[in-house]
Order: sequence, then C-alpha cells, then structure tokens
Amino acid sequence: MENIITLINSFSFGVGKRGMKKITFIIILVFQFSFSQNYTEYHTGNVTDLVVTPNSGVCLMGGASESDEAMVWFLNKANGGDVVVLRASGGDGYNNYFYSGLGIAINSVRTFVINNEAGAIDPYVLDKIENAEAIWFAGGDQYNYVNYFKDNAVETALNNFINVKQGVIGGTSAGMAILGSAYFSAENGTVTNAQALGNPYHNRMILGYNDFLEVPFLENVITDTHYDDPDRRARHAVFLARFSKDNNARSFGIACNEYTAVCIENDGKAYVYGDYPNYEEHAFFLQTNCAITDYIPENCTSGNALHWNKSGEALKVYKVPGMTTGENYFDLSDWTTGSGGNWENWFVNNGSFNTASTVNPNCSALSVSEFEFESIKLFPNPFQDKITIAKNETLLKIECFDAFGRTIPLDFNGKTIDTNELASGVYFFKVYTETSSKLLKMIKE
Repeated sequence: MENIITLINSFSFGVGKRGMKKITFIIILVFQFSFSQNYTEYHTGNVTDLVVTPNSGVCLMGGASESDEAMVWFLNKANGGDVVVLRASGGDGYNNYFYSGLGIAINSVRTFVINNEAGAIDPYVLDKIENAEAIWFAGGDQYNYVNYFKDNAVETALNNFINVKQGVIGGTSAGMAILGSAYFSAENGTVTNAQALGNPYHNRMILGYNDFLEVPFLENVITDTHYDDPDRRARHAVFLARFSKDNNARSFGIACNEYTAVCIENDGKAYVYGDYPNYEEHAFFLQTNCAITDYIPENCTSGNALHWNKSGEALKVYKVPGMTTGENYFDLSDWTTGSGGNWENWFVNNGSFNTASTVNPNCSALSVSEFEFESIKLFPNPFQDKITIAKNETLLKIECFDAFGRTIPLDFNGKTIDTNELASGVYFFKVYTETSSKLLKMIKE
C-alpha cells in the first residue's frame, strides 16, 4: 500500500484535479486486481522446460525448518529437472534454497501461491504440474489444499504425476498432512488431544478416506506432524481408531518431529533424517496390532471417550531416531522390519492415552518355510502361483487378508489356492477347523 501511495503522489505533480482522479482510479483498479488474482508465480532458473526421467519417491517433513540432507535426497530424485512448489500462503522462500542452496543441479524452481480453486485448475498451473519432475507442498493450512486441489483437474494431474510419470513428491507440515490416503482435513480447525480423546466424533475431527491423493506405500495411512507438540500423539491415535471403526480395516500412521523427515524409496524403505543424538528428532510408524484380528476399538462412538485398549496393545509403534546420514529405516512393504528404532505399545483407557515399551508385532514370528496347523499344512512359503493344502482334518474355511486387513477373495478347490491374481507382498490366511482357528502369515514373491 505504501508503494501505491508513493506512486499516486508522483503522478500528482502538475496534474489537475480531473487528471488526478483518473490516475487514482486506474491505480486502485490495479491494486484491487493484484489482491484478487487466482495465483502468484515465482520463478527461478531456466524458463525452458527440461524433459528428463525422474525417480520416484516420497518425502515427509515434520514442519519446522527443513532437513538439508532430506532435501538433497528429494532434489536428486528430480534428476536435474524442474521443481514445482505448491502453497496457499507465503512467498518464494523455497526458490533459492532449492535452486542453489543445496548444491544439487536442477533446471528450475517454480512456486505457485494458490489463492483459490480457480488458481489451482488454471491451465498454466496444470501444465507446470504435469511437466515437473518434483512437486513439493509447503506448510500452511491443509484445508486450503483439500479445498483447492481435491475433486478437480489438479487432483487428477497430481495423481498422474505420482503414479504414471512417477515423479518425486513431498511436503512439510500441512503439505505432509495431505499425502496419506486418509487425512485429517482441519476443515473446522485443529483438534486437541483432549477433544479427540473425549469424543472421537468431535466436530473438529473431520477425516477424509481414500478420496484424494494416491501415494505409493501410504494406503490407509494417516500422517501427522509437529510431534514435539504434546497435543499430537494422542489425537493421532484417535485418527487411527476412527479409521478402523469407520472402514472396518487396519489403520496405519506416520508422524515426524518438527526437524525430522521420512524419505520413502520405491522399494518401500522409509529412511529417517534428523540430527539425533544432538536433538530428540524421531519419526513414528503406527499400526493396529497385526497379531490381533479384532482390532476395532472397544468403544469409539460419538459423544463418548475413546476406549481402545486391546490388552494394552491396540497400536504397535516403531520409533526411529533421525540421523544426518538417514541410515535408520522402517520397511513399509511389510510394516514389520526396521533398523535403529524401538517398539512401543500405545493404547487408550476411557479417554486416557498411554504408552509402554514392547517388542515388535507378532507378525514376523510366522515367517517360516511352511505352516503346520495341527494336521493341516499350507506350503510353500514364500509362494508364487498357488498354495497347496495338505490336511488330515476337516478344513471348514480359509480366509485371506492383505497387510491392510482387507478381505481378499480366494479361488480354493479344497486342495490348492490359486494365487495368480495376488500382487507380491504379505498376506494373512485364517484357517478354520472343527476345533479352532489360527492366523498365518505368508509371502507372495
């Protein structure tokens, strides 16, 4: 505004009253337009797009200043191409940092500050998203991202970028919060531990399920950030309780302390960056206990305090310190294997959040060459196109579940199970006989 007034004053010298009114009117129109435009663009680097093949990956940042080591990982995935930064507030703070501040050669950095949905779906913005090799979501208010980017052309462009072009994507704070397939939208503002624990269906507990971004290894995952804040862990547990209750499925979570980052490679290994042990910088990987088939909370209802105990093992959490080398990791392809971290149990007793140290979930204990269930055998393990069943006892039923707890239809003829249609990964087979049942873990190569 000060510059506008100075400009008006500069024109006032030697101009009559009528001329002054015209000039003032024109400048006011320009001033109003500058605040009503749909987006603002900041560009650094080459104007001409560089066509290269990016490497896929996902970078999740906890919300304070960035981890340089994680950002180097992110930029290297762009393979020298073009980076697009999407944000709903702020300015060009990432441009020089990405372009020249980390020593990684890239073609350009282009920041779009999106002011509304019209800005998000502008053909020029969509073109730059489609031609980028790396996309970064800045912090801010995640509901702006949900409001501007969901259920429109930019959602389609982003999912094509992630899954067809297979570029690298990432975000910090609000930008991390939207990357899980399930997400806390913050439509009615943030929610505290006390509000969430006291009423899992509080009017601020607005969650979205599998209706926005489709990011590899983040299916049925709800992310959270700023985990240094005491008002984060308990509410995150409530997010997972709500997901399991609302979807009748296992739920998962990834969270970061403020100066911590999780970088996910295309094989599912999630490497954690930070400055531990100088600072308490950790990432957290949450999951409903895979050894408990009935993982639905005991009481998750509107107006009542959450009760999700399951003998003190409702959630299994792998807590990983972030190193500058990023050497510690957790494997999202099986949600069991990790390096450098420690396991914890999280549970909620009638609205009271609790944690305790523990061992890893009882999933890996089933990883043997073949399973024997009383007089029934399933083999081989790992398997490829079929599983053979040898039995001397009446087999009543076999159910198959994927790693997310979803039921998978089986083609079972009494002797073999056809597994040709199953993708590679971890599966759980629940075997029922006349006397008992048991859950078995098997791996498809």
